[in-house]
Amino acid sequence: MSVAETTAATPAPRAPAFEISTSRQFSAWLAEVGASLAFTTYQAGKLFFIGLKPDGKLWVHERTFERCMGLAASDNGLLMANLWQLWRFENTLSAGQRTAEGGDRLFVPKVAWVTGDLDVHDVAFDGEGRPIFVNTLFSCLATVSETASFVPLWRPKFVSKLAAEDRCHLNGLAMAQGKPAYVTAVGPTDVADAWRDHRAGGGIAIDVASDEIVAAGLSMPHSPRVHDGRLWLLNSGAGEFGHVDLATGKFEPVCFLPGYGRGLAFQGRFAVIGLSKSRNRTFSGLPLDAALAEKKAEPRCGLFVVDMVTGDIVHWLRIEGIVEELYDVVILPKAKMPAAIGVKSDEIRRVISIG
Repeated sequence: MSVAETTAATPAPRAPAFEISTSRQFSAWLAEVGASLAFTTYQAGKLFFIGLKPDGKLWVHERTFERCMGLAASDNGLLMANLWQLWRFENTLSAGQRTAEGGDRLFVPKVAWVTGDLDVHDVAFDGEGRPIFVNTLFSCLATVSETASFVPLWRPKFVSKLAAEDRCHLNGLAMAQGKPAYVTAVGPTDVADAWRDHRAGGGIAIDVASDEIVAAGLSMPHSPRVHDGRLWLLNSGAGEFGHVDLATGKFEPVCFLPGYGRGLAFQGRFAVIGLSKSRNRTFSGLPLDAALAEKKAEPRCGLFVVDMVTGDIVHWLRIEGIVEELYDVVILPKAKMPAAIGVKSDEIRRVISIG
């Protein structure tokens, strides 16, 4: 048999359907900070929970919701956007209660607002517990309605009208003192889909109260967050995590990330960041591609823990297989084995709580 025939007869190795690997101290870090993580993947339509079992091994729990996007956590609940709904989950376990599997949090869907396909990105609870979300399709911030798809709250001054045109790709929302404080957009554009022409360096951050641009020249920015008095964000198209000097408007990178960043949460001096491989056309041709090539690295999918003091990636959770793109991540303080009830099986029929 010839070499060519041998090669042709050898089956190609199969990629894993889903596989998680972690750095050596990732589990120890979770135990040290006393928290668990939740993250979404719109590409695979999953809400994931990462925690620790009593033996110290990793706890992984998932539920299926179509096109999971923005995720926010309150003291006892979650808010999550998916393809055409906004879901509010509530933890129904009292202190000391456990599920049959040992879970110490059980997030049950309690309210679903039907928004229609607004391409909702970041979500948040305001100071009164009201859902606030980035309505990317209509280039505005919005809240829910009992009778309509959404109620518009604010839009950038360069967007001349509410229209279902995704004019600037408004995507990220930072809250401060219970109110929307900053947003990110891919470009200050006012024509349908025009933001795509500004992916490499047209990104901006906007102060919601003043409606002024506080940072420009970014590449596909996402996930603005206010932490310790600073505005942090992911300069996703360049593979950078850092903060904005609001006095000068300059973005100050803290570290390089080996992937397309979306999803940012904080635990003390640590930032937890979601990374995606993002090989589709929207995310190609960005500065991140050249930076990865220069560093001889491939894009990764997973969660990366950054020490914000040193800028080092100190821990990581890497995902291989069917999941290649993440959107958001939150930290669940004091939770060890969080779980959720989905709506794809009849399990939700049997979970009943009394208020």
